[in-house]
Amino acid sequence: MVSNPGLTAIVILNWNGLRFLQEFLPSVVANSPGCDVIVADNASSDGSIPFLQTHFPEVRIIQNSDNFGFCEGYNIALRQVDAKYYVLLNSDVDVPPGWTEPIIDLMEQDETIAVCQPKINAQQHPGFFEYAGAAGGMLDALGYPFCRGRLFETLEEDRGQYDDVTEVFWATGACMFVRAETYHALGGLEPAFFAHMEEIDFCWRAKNAGYKVMYNGLSQVYHVGGGTLHKSNPRKTYLNFRNGLALLYKNLPRGEFFSTMVIRILLDWVAALRMLLAGQKADAKAVLDAHTDLLRNSKYWRRRRKEQLQKGSFPAMTGVYRGSVVWEYFVRQKRTARDL
Repeated sequence: MVSNPGLTAIVILNWNGLRFLQEFLPSVVANSPGCDVIVADNASSDGSIPFLQTHFPEVRIIQNSDNFGFCEGYNIALRQVDAKYYVLLNSDVDVPPGWTEPIIDLMEQDETIAVCQPKINAQQHPGFFEYAGAAGGMLDALGYPFCRGRLFETLEEDRGQYDDVTEVFWATGACMFVRAETYHALGGLEPAFFAHMEEIDFCWRAKNAGYKVMYNGLSQVYHVGGGTLHKSNPRKTYLNFRNGLALLYKNLPRGEFFSTMVIRILLDWVAALRMLLAGQKADAKAVLDAHTDLLRNSKYWRRRRKEQLQKGSFPAMTGVYRGSVVWEYFVRQKRTARDL
């Protein structure tokens, strides 16, 4: 069992999440012996800082000067944290005793593992997987992310089917263990994403650099999900669609770039049309705004793509499903990753 002081730093990014700190921080402090617990605050205005200072004086506070979002908020904070491993942990995650040891032990045994996540179950329905991460992230041939244990809105019941240790394509940012040296070597999270899809981009870059991204089902946590932005929020729709395209623009290998981008843009328009017909006008507009934003900032994304391609790009990676998860789910009615 690994529990060396200073080895692992659990860093919770907070923005007006007082209610979650009140509910879940006690479990993190009590059940993470030997780990430094840090709250990086993105200029909250809900009393989070006074609460921490009064009730958790042992927790280190890093105060960012503004709400820099998930990505840059973490980048700024982690430059001030000295540890071998970081745990990027959402404030709405409940952790049981012994949750860190299986993952740290695994990463200590294999220096090629840059990122690892535990099993993520729903905090309100603990017998089921949670949307954001479930049992490890995958990517299909068109760049659509999905999870073992979750395809679109279908969440599997946890019957032990993913109690394994395996390589995946991406690990969830809700509870992501990352080797600190690698985090900084890769430049941290993509700041232009602000939030959403950033962990997929980071894991893609880690794989291109020759590292593994792992899932360890011997560790388990419970996530509320949607704590900052509910999935029905048009702002979340905007971020997901913009970052989904930017992710591909930045990382796709040359041979797959043009065809994949064209198909994805067309499918995004189909999704926007479906939203419009369903009366979700704000979400449909958010999709169009996402495309407009990507085009407006194309110079930035071309530069980021050039930088990434210079470092290497490898299309044959563990965790890529070479079919279409959209086709399999909506047309062939397949509901679990194991059915693909």
